[in-house]
This record gives sequence, structure tokens and C-alpha cells, in this order.
Amino acid sequence: MAIDLRSDTVTRPSTAMREAIAHAPVGDDVYSDDPTVNSLEERVAAMFGKEAGVFTPTGSLANQLAIRMLVAPGEELIAETNSHIVRAELGAAAVFSGITTRTFPAKNGLLKAADALEIARPNSGPYLVSTTAIAVENTHNFGGGTVQPITEIAALRKGADEIGVALHLDGARIWNAHVASGVSFTEYGKYFDTISVCLSKGLGAPVGSIMLSTKDRVAKARVWRKRYGAGMRQIGLLAAGAHYALDNNIDRLAEDHRRAKEIAVAIASVDASLIDPTTVQTNIVGLDLAALPITAAELAQRCRDAGLWISALGPKYARLVTHLDFDDAQCAEAIEILKKALVA
Repeated sequence: MAIDLRSDTVTRPSTAMREAIAHAPVGDDVYSDDPTVNSLEERVAAMFGKEAGVFTPTGSLANQLAIRMLVAPGEELIAETNSHIVRAELGAAAVFSGITTRTFPAKNGLLKAADALEIARPNSGPYLVSTTAIAVENTHNFGGGTVQPITEIAALRKGADEIGVALHLDGARIWNAHVASGVSFTEYGKYFDTISVCLSKGLGAPVGSIMLSTKDRVAKARVWRKRYGAGMRQIGLLAAGAHYALDNNIDRLAEDHRRAKEIAVAIASVDASLIDPTTVQTNIVGLDLAALPITAAELAQRCRDAGLWISALGPKYARLVTHLDFDDAQCAEAIEILKKALVA
């Protein structure tokens, strides 16, 4: 069986998770009658110190609902150049909400509050676009799983308050950031007006994200969720998997981080230009093939032929993501496959 490190979204529910799903009390969520999803929304909101939450089928939808609550059509969202909300949501902010975006570059996606604040232009009058929100991604996916410093997040909040700009957290992998940094969920939560969290990546639930904010914003977002065609019925089945994931799969993320570091160290021993292992903080290993005569697609094909699936996310950028269905024996095997593929 192939070793699949394309993403941490490829995990399958465990037997115990499937049992929890099978026995979940359910109702019709469009009528707010599903007790399992109601309790999940309340639970996750409390974890981050927010008033309410709304379950969505995808992290992209959770992000889009959140920024729609903060940014009016024709206004501007600021985000890092390679952030998921800008690069991997297919222009949804513009298509669905009429939101324009402007970006700032950051090495490995690492947040520096000043980078975002210095390009923000709130209250720009009738002739220029006004900035109304800034988005932060934690961990930063295309930055290689970078954990954002809480000091910079706090500085961004302070600066945003001074100019009257809202903050959104794309916390798809906030669980990894918490485990890697030790910063509490409530500490992260207090700096942001809206938050999205994903339950189907490192935590291993089969489907689902949650958008968090005030009761008023969440009530409005629930209307937009229905309008976008994501009003769902007996989704307690999915919520039960998420409850199980929260109960069992947060602390174990440290194992994913350890294995990612092992892979990074091994690859750097082959060619130090590929990756700096000190930058691997969580479960994402990004390989820069700029100095090699092969493309990321060619490397991915070599690995696939040997039984290891990885992602080619650019002409010279490949990515591996560790997860709960990847163990120590597979880690050792993956390292050997990568070593051979890189020197072939």
C-alpha cells in the first residue's frame, strides 16, 4: 500500500471514530435541531473564547463566510502573498463577495505585524479602496507549516485597533500551532474577530470546519452558508467524528511534528539546499528544488513509482505532510524512497 503524504486531509476515520459516528444523535441542522453539531459548535467556540460557531463542510467556506462578515463588497482584505485564502480558494472572495485583496510577502509565511500594517489603508475615501480586515494564517501552509509568533499577532491586533481594521484567523492548522508553541487556544482566539478552524486535517475527522465569531456574525454567516448551498441536514454524523477528534487527536500531533522533522533532517543530509530543518516546526515539509536539475513533478513521479505520494505545488516546490495514518516504519521507508529519488 502506498504511503500518502500529499496532505493531512488523506486520513481515514479510525474504527473508534466510526463507532462514534454511527451512534451520534442527529437532527435537521437547517432547523438547528441537530444536537451533536450544536454541541460541537458550542464546544469549539468556548475553546477559543468566542460566542458562537457555525459548522461548514470545508475550510474554504469557513474562511469565506468569515471575511464576508468583516469586509463589504468593494473593500479590501490584506493577507500574505502565499496565504491559502489568496492562493488556494480560487478567487472566492472576489467571486462571491466582491472583496478585493492586497498582499505582502513574508519569508516562509512568517508574520511581521509591520508588514501588514504598513500597507493597510483604512478609510480611503471615495476614490481609493479602503482596507477593512487583515487575515493571518496559522500555521502557514505554503510557508511550510510556520507557526506565527504570538508577539507579532499581539502587535498586529494593537496596530489594527489603532486604525480600525478587523482581524481574521485562518486557523486550519491552529491545532498544530498550539501543540508546537504551547500557546493556548483562548490566547490565540482573543486577538481575532473571526476564526476558521479545520477538523479534517491533522485531527483526522472525515469532513468539516467551523467559523467562529460573535453570535451576531455567526447568525448572519449561517444565512450565507444556506445561500451558498451548504445548509446541511443530519450532520451530527460528521460532528461526532469531529468530537472524537477533539477528544483524542490533539496531543498526538506532536508525533506528526517529530516525523516531519526526521524527514527534513534526512533530506538536508542529501542536499542542504532542499530544506533547512530548523524551519520545520509542525507537520509540513516543503522542498525547494531550485538547485536540482529535476522538477517537483518529476520528483513526485519518481516517488510515486516507488510507493510514496507527495505533492508538486510549483515547478520547483514539493510538499510532504505527515499525519495520523503515517507511522514510524512508514517514515523510515519514506526517507529511503526520497533519498533514492533525489539522487537518481
